[in-house]
Amino acid sequence: MNKLHIVLVIVFGIFASCKDNTSQKDQALKSEPISEVSKTLPKSPAFEQSQKFKDYWYAGEAEISSYKLEQARYGEMRDGNAVLVFVTEDLLPKKQVKADRYDKANTSILKLNSTKNFNTGVYPYSIMQSTFYPVSNNQHALKVSCSVQEWCGHVYAQLNNRDRFEIKSHSYFESEADQDFTLDKAVLENELWTQLRLDPKSLPVGEFKAIPSLEFLRLKHIETKPYFAKAINNQGQYIINYYKLDRRLTINYNPEFPYDITSWEETYKDGYGANAKTLTTKGTLLKTIKSPYWSKNSNADENLRKTLQLN
Repeated sequence: MNKLHIVLVIVFGIFASCKDNTSQKDQALKSEPISEVSKTLPKSPAFEQSQKFKDYWYAGEAEISSYKLEQARYGEMRDGNAVLVFVTEDLLPKKQVKADRYDKANTSILKLNSTKNFNTGVYPYSIMQSTFYPVSNNQHALKVSCSVQEWCGHVYAQLNNRDRFEIKSHSYFESEADQDFTLDKAVLENELWTQLRLDPKSLPVGEFKAIPSLEFLRLKHIETKPYFAKAINNQGQYIINYYKLDRRLTINYNPEFPYDITSWEETYKDGYGANAKTLTTKGTLLKTIKSPYWSKNSNADENLRKTLQLN
């Protein structure tokens, strides 16, 4: 190849690349995220806690909400119950576990323990996710974990926020088994539920990369990584779409403090082979109470489950 040919190839390459870049949003919606979309949002100032916020969240009680659950699994809908437990705690920033005692170096977090219980035929499913989100509301969750138990076995995954996201996952499936890896930081779907409770207006909107909930990744056996997403936040409704996954999550909430979550819907293709179909998992609020539930562990306290309409 002579010099003239080399020059022509370079010039053609430049024009071709310019032509590809003009597609912008259309390409982004159909393929992997573009680099501009994946940039980390700038760190914002720490969340300013109002007296109303302090009175509600630092009263020595947790907020417990029960939900009627309609869960998609194996291409069919299952009835069950779900519970969201929100509570403030002190977290050790290095060990990323609950502190045994107060220290000014601790990180104040709003923790969400989310549980689901439903049956698939003869055997039961139990799912729990925990999210530890800083009340400062200007950084990602410090830790997220998820466990799924059913009669075939159980799986567990944990994400720790350090220099990068550190993920450990254990499963009884050969193809998943034991995994230990890191990821660049991105929006965590798990943290959106706690971020909403602090300030719904701070939720990410537009186009960005997000890691779906650990529950969804485990149930669908999908690779844990950021996926291209687009979100909108209307008055009392937050919707996030994952185009490549063909999945949409809608969280409905009270637009007034304390921004309680009234329901949610999660739509995606569920099931395998001929049983696969697009279904919508739903959670509908039954009852909300405030209680120091950790001290309500006697047989007499079982009446609180009746109050929450939990069988």
